[in-house]
Amino acid sequence: MERRKFIRNTSVVAGVLAFSNGIASTAKYGCKRPPLSERKFTSKAIEDIIQDAKAKISDPEIAWLFENCFPNTLDTTIYFTVETNGRPDTFVITGDIHAMWLRDSTAYVWPYLPYMKSDPRLQQLIAGVINRQTKCLLIDAYANAFNKNKEGPGKWSLTDVTEMKPEIHERKYELDSICYPVRLAYAYWKETGDVSPFDADWSVAVQNIIKVIHEQQRFDGSDNYSFFRESKKTTGTAQGATGKGNPVKPNGMICSVFRPSDDGTIFPYLVPSNLMAVNVLRKLVEMLNEIKEEQHLVAQCNSLANQVETAINKYGIINHPEFGKIYAFEVDGFGGQLCMDDANVPSLVSLPYQGCVDMEDETYQRTRQFIFSKWNPYYFEGKSASGVGSPHTGYNKIWPMSIILRAITSIKFFK
Repeated sequence: MERRKFIRNTSVVAGVLAFSNGIASTAKYGCKRPPLSERKFTSKAIEDIIQDAKAKISDPEIAWLFENCFPNTLDTTIYFTVETNGRPDTFVITGDIHAMWLRDSTAYVWPYLPYMKSDPRLQQLIAGVINRQTKCLLIDAYANAFNKNKEGPGKWSLTDVTEMKPEIHERKYELDSICYPVRLAYAYWKETGDVSPFDADWSVAVQNIIKVIHEQQRFDGSDNYSFFRESKKTTGTAQGATGKGNPVKPNGMICSVFRPSDDGTIFPYLVPSNLMAVNVLRKLVEMLNEIKEEQHLVAQCNSLANQVETAINKYGIINHPEFGKIYAFEVDGFGGQLCMDDANVPSLVSLPYQGCVDMEDETYQRTRQFIFSKWNPYYFEGKSASGVGSPHTGYNKIWPMSIILRAITSIKFFK
């Protein structure tokens, strides 16, 4: 089976298995989904998959978990409309927060991509996510979370000192946020061959992504982004005194003032996000060559990918005293380095899942050994589980997604 499809299809299954393996308490079996009349979106293809999977899963609790978890995004987080011009628009809230994160909206619909061909309406819904993400990138490519309309800042953003607009819910600049829309667009295109979402607005959105990357390489001082927030946690705002994070020595890598967890970076060159950027820049090269034929953008993406990759190999791989050459989590170009991993994706352990490195790459495998050891300050072990946490969730707490990613990046699981 094609590697990309295999990883997508196993991601939800792995999560269910990990969740049921001693972590979840046994609940009374029965449908916990909203009543049919209250579900946000229903896909025949997904309902068929649920019934097929339930028939094949021998453990009734796992079957129950799959039935309730797999369609949850469609049941509870989707606001799907078709605009008067016939263009689909899909707003995806992130759980209990009625705002759309670029990262989360991509990850939420990701498991459904293989089923679009058998359900045109599901394909239309995911095209709508791409269209909405394009709108967001046209508003502000530095923002991480957006409102459905013009509701203004979220409750924690009310006093943020940054360039807010009424369409923005939160404006924490995270490099991965501008990578995820490309990841979704590329996968959608590969699955369907449909190019209708990739119009003139999408091209401008791509140019906005490239502009942010250029600025955040910080070679010429053109970066105008800054962020200040009053916070009880040091990770809740940008580090340093400038609102741009701690200082860096420009080397070709891309600064990320915040991590995928929404925590401020200590050293702004966040290595997993930079590796993700290389991957999506290469995807953009392919898309722009075959769909748009915009050679000036192709040249920029190629140049950026090569610059960032070269810099990662020189500055992002460090010599650890116990494990040898591994990927650092963050660096600053001056020689400063942070050795840890955070559960939120992109993380170091998630690199093969993201398509950034080969599963059996030696540097990755050494990094993986480090991640799941006491050398990683955010690796925790207990009676029921072991896994990686985050400064975001607090010390001695495992974030379940680290267990899921550990499973689906295991060579034994993969094979």
